[in-house]
Amino acid sequence: MLFYSFFKTLINQPVIVELKNDVSIQGQLVSVDQFLNIKLEDISLVEENKYPHMRTVKNCFIRGSVVRYVTIPADKVDVGLLQDAARKEATEANKK
Repeated sequence: MLFYSFFKTLINQPVIVELKNDVSIQGQLVSVDQFLNIKLEDISLVEENKYPHMRTVKNCFIRGSVVRYVTIPADKVDVGLLQDAARKEATEANKK
């Protein structure tokens, strides 16, 4: 749930999602769910010339299982908060 909570803080931020088939999609993060399915608006492809049929697409839903990477702006990452949440989650996992 750590990543889900983290991605919820990035709603309305620009992100780049790289898929397992090497397609990279840039857009504004609209929503994310517990399966890390992602909805983007105002999308554009990083390599538009490779996929000209995608030029007219403006919104998309990406299934979490096909995502390789998500690139986010460095200034939007609260490293301290993320480290604390990771420690808390690890502590709770060790108690079980």
